[in-house]
Amino acid sequence: MTDGSGRTAFPPAPTGLGALSATEIMAGYRRKTFTPRDVVDDTIAALEATHEACNAVVTPMYGQARAEADRVTKEMRAGEAKGPLAGVPVTIKDLVFVAGVPAYAGSPMNKTFVPDVDAAVVSALKASGAIITCKTTTCESGYKLTADSPVTGTTRNPWNPGRTSGGSSGGAAAGVAAGCGPIAIGTDGVGSIRVPSSFCGVFGLKPTFGLVPRSPGFSPPSWASLAHTGPITRTVADAALTLEIIAGYDMRDAASLPVPSRRFDTNAVPLNGVRIGASADLGYAAVSTDVRAAFNKAIAVLDACGAQVTIDGPGLDAGILEHTLKPIAFTEQAAAVATKTTADLASSEADYRDVVTAGRHYSGTDYIEASYRRGQARNAFLKLFERVDALVTPTVAVTAFEAGKIGVGKIDGRQVDPHLGWSPFTWPINLAGLPAATLPCGFDRDGLPIGLQIIAPWLDEPTIFRIAAAFEQAQPWAKFWPSLALNEIGRTRAKA
Repeated sequence: MTDGSGRTAFPPAPTGLGALSATEIMAGYRRKTFTPRDVVDDTIAALEATHEACNAVVTPMYGQARAEADRVTKEMRAGEAKGPLAGVPVTIKDLVFVAGVPAYAGSPMNKTFVPDVDAAVVSALKASGAIITCKTTTCESGYKLTADSPVTGTTRNPWNPGRTSGGSSGGAAAGVAAGCGPIAIGTDGVGSIRVPSSFCGVFGLKPTFGLVPRSPGFSPPSWASLAHTGPITRTVADAALTLEIIAGYDMRDAASLPVPSRRFDTNAVPLNGVRIGASADLGYAAVSTDVRAAFNKAIAVLDACGAQVTIDGPGLDAGILEHTLKPIAFTEQAAAVATKTTADLASSEADYRDVVTAGRHYSGTDYIEASYRRGQARNAFLKLFERVDALVTPTVAVTAFEAGKIGVGKIDGRQVDPHLGWSPFTWPINLAGLPAATLPCGFDRDGLPIGLQIIAPWLDEPTIFRIAAAFEQAQPWAKFWPSLALNEIGRTRAKA
């Protein structure tokens, strides 16, 4: 994997323990090379430095994290530590509840809200022994694909703080990219795990809709029929391990699927016999030149891994954004604040108020008609997966743009919707409820990461992991680190 300048040399990795993968941390514990307190101290140092440069943390939980690390350290010394993530630091996006910790959800309306219950995903992580270090930034109610909000301001990209981190799980992705612990929990309603993961050069997974329960703490309930919860990591193995822990049936979530627990194989093996459809633009999307070039190189890598790659796609309606997504997504966003008045929303962003206003103007008929079109899109994917085992696309049509902006209005000379038009590959997958992941596949001419999206049939996360593991072995992206991690965060605990 090379950047836009053609460089192939890998920069050195940060030396802080927070930059290790979860599997590396667990191996270190088994060897007694370091303790959970060592790891958590390094991770907190990295979070503090990253927050100063990128504004990625909403609510620090550092005192709690250190106390928990001390407890797990004692258990390890006594041979009593349990759980597949015992002593591993994790961050939680601020849309997801952690009992006793503020959940602002990027909204001034939530400035005094403190939930008294953990989200199901948080309960599962705590039961696994993971240590929560902080809540990370999001935009207001997760309504857009950056992590800027009236509560926290602008979240920036560790590869270039002048650029956006993407969002709405922007703080989560920026933290993982900068070596602030191996695992972050994000949410994804129209691309909010995959967009920031692509912009920040890390692995992000949106599982099948309903595989990971959202209740009882996911607030506000925006993108109600679209939102997924999933992991952001630097390695495929860490994402698979996390999904094994957080997936599970929870009857408190009406969309939760009663699927038995699964183990995922992330050993890299040839892709012989795997049929992959590839579409650079889904037949209608504007895509930047650098993204197209990186995507074509990624297809060649998959072919070299043994996959049978053909140019194919679902054949979606070019008007799917205006006629299908917006009537559903904007109506659900408006419904999330249905009881709020104009005065309540006065401190919200103007763009957020515009989305809510648009949602309130769609009729029930508009919503149901869009739902019919949504079913047609789902059927298009059903037919596609009769021909191929997986679909690959670019993750985002552009790389990270200027921090503080909602998006871009033009790509390769073509006008696009500045809110959602520059991410045409993510939200169709939410409409279909399919599993999808993004993994780094190159860099643009400015050295900013570019993502490859892998989409598989419903509940076929194993195919995503198989393809991603083969690509990871062929193009080991985790060896690339942003300069922020190297210059400000890559430090030993002794130097911290």
